[in-house]
This record gives sequence, structure tokens and C-alpha cells, in this order.
Amino acid sequence: MCELFCVSARKKIKANSLLHTFFSHSVEHPNGWGMVLFDREPVFSDKEAVRAIDSERLENILKDDIATSRCIAHIRKATIGELNILNTHPFFKRDASGREWVLAHNGTIFDSPRLSRYQYIQEGTTDSERILLYIVDEINERYKEKHDSPDTKERFSIIENAIESIASGNKLNLLIYDGDFFYIHKNQAGTLYQKNTSEGVIISTTPLDSGNWDDFPQNQLVVFKDGEQIYKGKKHDFTYIHDEEKMKLLYLAYAGL
Repeated sequence: MCELFCVSARKKIKANSLLHTFFSHSVEHPNGWGMVLFDREPVFSDKEAVRAIDSERLENILKDDIATSRCIAHIRKATIGELNILNTHPFFKRDASGREWVLAHNGTIFDSPRLSRYQYIQEGTTDSERILLYIVDEINERYKEKHDSPDTKERFSIIENAIESIASGNKLNLLIYDGDFFYIHKNQAGTLYQKNTSEGVIISTTPLDSGNWDDFPQNQLVVFKDGEQIYKGKKHDFTYIHDEEKMKLLYLAYAGL
């Protein structure tokens, strides 16, 4: 699997220590790293299909002071998709209105007919990229119907419905950003935590320091803007429970054995 990191805040949070700890986990998640700082002009984005602790580029980035109010970072442990830059998170996609969507995923899609068609048009080969393509397609369908961009409530509804439609039997820990809002979802117990600060909220797969980290809500979409929770969706019943035998069968299938 992978690990996720996110900041949504009213004021910039000093993130170097948190990011150093987060990226140190690449010892066990060695198949790529990525980071986006949305509050820089222009937006800072970088990623490599190498182990984060071996990356000179990342080491140089983290030497600078990193203070951010809007950030996503990811370290990859591959399940589906080769080890290359096209399969390294986060993924980016513009919708028909020109809005850019960004997605990072910790999880695995074992089966989802709604996502199958995207394997023929995606740039890489990951199930995670297919999730983003599906979500953007759903946004575009609403755009075509109304000849206008979905408003805030419509976007919440589209993302919530899209996630629920593919959650059954699959692990869907997601960080999504649309230029305004962070959409966050988890459906496996003990796999995502949040730390509330005076500046905003920090989200991570595992606690990154000795502060108070709370278990992130499960099986429902939560939306943040500037560190404030502005939407908490309805709960669904699609809890993911790890099955080692199921994972082995998936590895064998993608290895062609």
C-alpha cells in the first residue's frame, strides 16, 4: 500500500519536520514519492519513481523552509502498475471547465466495472489514476448537462456518489483537491489520522509526531477548506478489511502467473 499526507490550513504551517518523518517511511514504501504545494505561485509539484530517502532532489527540496497551507504528499508501495513516473502520485487532470483536479490514493481496486474502461485511455497503468479519470468524467457529465461548472454542493454530491459507487470490496483512502476544497475519504480502520492545530488540520496515514492525532472519520466523505471542515457526508457500509490471500491473487494476476 502507500501513505498519504495533507495540510489544509488558514495560515501556513511549518511542515519540514512532519515531511521528513513522513518521507522516512519510504523505507517500507519504496516505489516513488510526490508532493504538491498549492499555495506557491506557481504551484510547486514534483515527483519521482524512486525511494524518497534516496532522492537527492527531495533532499534538496526539504533543505528549504517549507511552510504551507495547502499541501498533498504521497509515498508509494506499488500493488498495481509498473515503477515509473506515470504511475507516481499525485495525479492531475483538468475537467471540461478548466478546473484542475489532483488525487493521491492509498489502497487497491480489486474489482470495479466503472473503472475498467479507463485502462485503455490512461497515461499510466495504476488503478489510482483510473479513479481520477472516473471522477473527472462524472464532473464533465454534469458540465455537459448544464453547460456550466458544477457549484459547490454539486461537486460534493458528485465526489461522494462516485466514491460510494466504487468502494465496495476496494480500499479507498483518498486525498483529492480541486483548487478550492480538499475531499478526504478512508474506508479501512486505523489507516488515516488527523491533527487539529490553531492554524488548521494535518492529515496523515500514521501520526507523525507526539501531538494529539485523532482517528479520521471512516466510510464518509469529509471536505475541508482553509483548515475548516465544511462538509461531512453520509456514511456508507463499504468498510475494507485486508485479506492477504486476496492480495496474493492480485499480485499473481498482474505478474501474469
